[in-house]
Amino acid sequence: MGATNKRRIIIVTDGDTFARRAVERATINIGGRCISRSAGNPTPLNGQEIVELIKQAKHDPVVVMVDDRGHHRMGKGEEALYKIVNHPDIEVMGIIAVASNTDAVNGIKVDFSITCDGNIVKEAVDKEGINTHQKKLYGDTVDVLSSCNVPLIIGIGDIGKMNGKDDCEIGAPIITKALEEIINRSEINHEINKKN
Repeated sequence: MGATNKRRIIIVTDGDTFARRAVERATINIGGRCISRSAGNPTPLNGQEIVELIKQAKHDPVVVMVDDRGHHRMGKGEEALYKIVNHPDIEVMGIIAVASNTDAVNGIKVDFSITCDGNIVKEAVDKEGINTHQKKLYGDTVDVLSSCNVPLIIGIGDIGKMNGKDDCEIGAPIITKALEEIINRSEINHEINKKN
């Protein structure tokens, strides 16, 4: 598969039931394709299995979920994420890093975050989607990102929750905005690269 035929994807570092429903709704909102089988707590598939499902998706962008289920070391979600990010047939447009209350993790620096109120802030957020005024976001499936070369990392609170502010019943607005930001910024970079 040539470079121009790479599948363009967005990775979300959460996969529980609330997150899956919200991500599915948000993916419909942006006109993408969601790999629902990648959801689970922890991730039920390995990286190669997820890549095969990505390749079968009808069109881009493809949204996949990875989850460590609170594992503070390299769990199934992070293993799958690393494999997907480094696969030659995949282009990662961005990663949505989800905050959690996991102890003993290093955290990851985010490019920016989206708060529970839908505001873009330069710092990280916590599980409730509130600005922590720190650059690092802490979650159970994010530490591996420090060893991955990805163009954009957006911080977000607990998907589908955040005290009801990201509920799929109201259209999962916060995760939808995070996906939209990745797509918009990716298209801008895509145009710049084409001109160069």
